Amino acid sequence: MNHWIAHAKDRLGLSFHEPQSIETHLAAAAEWLLEAQRATPDDGVAHSYNIKTGGWMASYPETTGYVIPTLYDYAHHFDKPQYRDAALKMARWEVAVQLPDGGVRAGTMAAEIVAPTIFNTGQVLFGLARAAKESGDAAIHDSLVRAADWLVAAQDDDGCWRRFVSPFAHSQNGTYNTRSAFGLVRAHEVVGDARYLDSADRNVHWALSTALANGWLPGNCLTTNPDDRALTHTIAYSIRGILEVGVATENPTYIKAALSMARRVADRQNADGSLSGYFSPQWEPLCDWSCVTGNSQMALNWYRIAKATGETDLMTHARAANRFNMRIQKLDGPLTMRGAMKGSHPIGEDYMQWKFPNWATKFFMDGLMFERLFDRIDNIG
Repeated sequence: MNHWIAHAKDRLGLSFHEPQSIETHLAAAAEWLLEAQRATPDDGVAHSYNIKTGGWMASYPETTGYVIPTLYDYAHHFDKPQYRDAALKMARWEVAVQLPDGGVRAGTMAAEIVAPTIFNTGQVLFGLARAAKESGDAAIHDSLVRAADWLVAAQDDDGCWRRFVSPFAHSQNGTYNTRSAFGLVRAHEVVGDARYLDSADRNVHWALSTALANGWLPGNCLTTNPDDRALTHTIAYSIRGILEVGVATENPTYIKAALSMARRVADRQNADGSLSGYFSPQWEPLCDWSCVTGNSQMALNWYRIAKATGETDLMTHARAANRFNMRIQKLDGPLTMRGAMKGSHPIGEDYMQWKFPNWATKFFMDGLMFERLFDRIDNIG
């Protein structure tokens, strides 16, 4: 019953509150991520908290992987050393659960199917790369190399990853895998293996070769949809991947493509700062609910693109998206939800229904940190 009450409050606008300082929102989000780590029997981060069942899901290797750099950034820029310690524990756990072939398993640790998956491996690269750089831990560095080598070996000659699709996603050849290409950029920065950057470059080249004239990437969603709609979440993944590979390879074509896609989304931002959960191949909003993760990801993308290109008008869109999400973050109540970000707003809608997924809170922190530190940093996450 409580989950329906929460949904109704969201629909009626009763769950909004006035934003506090960025530091207040960051502190609540960071503490919830530690609560999500404490909620598991290991050092991974729980996939999510479900308000319908009143329980935590098992640790999720994929997103624990990219929570790691967020906690390192928060520890460094806000003088919170305990989050550095938590990040290192997460990284060492990732090493412990890595599959023998170097890949990272699909799904949570409770999943019955254990299979290496492209996207999940790509996301864990972010955490392994950052932890290897921060700690100098040889075991983490070795794990990073094995994961990156596995990704390179799994790639087809044209740059697409067609093998090792997640058994829990229903799309094939997802163009959102440019986010995995970005993970290889991070691995290259630490290891220096040119194959990693070449692999990333080939994937983005392939993805953009499939684009429609308006910049839309077909198949850019977690599910196969008859109308080729895509979640704001996966659209944002692809934009960031294309941008960062473009910056790393100094390819203006990639950077221009990412900027064009980001502007398409900005043109459809709602007056309250939120974004539709789904967009059509014509870049039209398709639903009246918002993918909260996508809001934060696009805020992060807009700030990063503004930094990389000088297109500072995008910062207005980024700030508006951050303020919407700040207004719906829970800053009181039980520890299971305090500081957390929901999957959808309203919470009962189609993306991560009834859940507070760890990655929604991770990207919320990234977007806020980039806003707060914009004049001092070039990149984050």
